[in-house]
Amino acid sequence: MSAWKHFVTITQHKLLVMKGCFYVGLYWQGITHDLSKYTPTEFKVGAKYYQGVQSPNNAERLAIGYSTAWLHHKGRNKHHYEYWLDYSSREGGKMIPARMPKKYMLEMFIDRVAASKNYNKENYTDDMPLKYYENGNPTGLIHEETQRELEFLLHMLADEGEKKTFDYIKYDILRKHGKVGTQM
Repeated sequence: MSAWKHFVTITQHKLLVMKGCFYVGLYWQGITHDLSKYTPTEFKVGAKYYQGVQSPNNAERLAIGYSTAWLHHKGRNKHHYEYWLDYSSREGGKMIPARMPKKYMLEMFIDRVAASKNYNKENYTDDMPLKYYENGNPTGLIHEETQRELEFLLHMLADEGEKKTFDYIKYDILRKHGKVGTQM
């Protein structure tokens, strides 16, 4: 039963991200978003640790100390800032964040909105993605410019709502740069 519930949850999430990506013109991101969640490596863990109110990866971390599904997922999905960590050849091999291409940063933003909607259902408010982000505090793991852009959008969402924020992405970020419907 939890396998079916997990399937429904990840599919609902994927459809929410697809709707948001299609609205702003990021069609390929909408189609390909989170396909790795349907692979055995991620799906089996999701079904085993399914709770319905948060990512099963959190429960797997509590059970074994880390998440095998997350390690698989973040290494295959460019809309996660963790994908963009690398060793620096200039800073003694220290791990540093690379700046995310804009299309993936925007997909990450839409992903956060969709996840908040999916887990909070009818209780969702536009400030929830910002609160979730602030609770995770990724400073140092996310490139400062990517962080600035993401935080700007999360604050805009919390203060001015989804329609205005998504219109800003579509018309002010993407269309002004001739990027709607293309790969940036």
